[in-house]
Amino acid sequence: MTTLRPFTCDDMFKFNNVNFDPLTETYGLTFYTQYLARWPEYFQVAESPSGEIMGYIMGKTEGLRENWHGHVTCLTVSPDYRRLGLAALLMNFLEDVSEKKRAYFVDLFVRVSNKVAINMYTNLGYIIYRTVLEYYSGDRDEDAYDMRKALSRDVEKKSVIPFTHPITLAELRKLTNFAN
Repeated sequence: MTTLRPFTCDDMFKFNNVNFDPLTETYGLTFYTQYLARWPEYFQVAESPSGEIMGYIMGKTEGLRENWHGHVTCLTVSPDYRRLGLAALLMNFLEDVSEKKRAYFVDLFVRVSNKVAINMYTNLGYIIYRTVLEYYSGDRDEDAYDMRKALSRDVEKKSVIPFTHPITLAELRKLTNFAN
């Protein structure tokens, strides 16, 4: 039996089994605490009966007017607990919070090479909205898909009309700063 519960500061000392996955973006403690303080309603843990963290999701709301949306900053499930539907459960949770916040859509970024995640998001109703060139940096620069799912407030589904060309990270930042 899995329990979904709010993320707490203590969880940052117990989630290494989840964060060691090479596809999981790991942040500093300051980053996690800032999210937890600012958007606690978007930070949720899936916990096993023994108290082990099985996975978690963290997100936020951002944007203005028709660009007001929920954003998935991180979703990860421990390799030991994959293929049990936990990621979908956590995504549904974040979508519900976004609906309550009257967001128009939910978005997320995913590596173009992460075919398993892309397939899961597609099955959950997300579309590839646009490609962001060299979004991920480090050992190997990699493009990201900006994936979106319209929520009930976006009656005309304007938020999910895909871009026809890729954008750069600089263009994305400019668009994001303009929208906030």
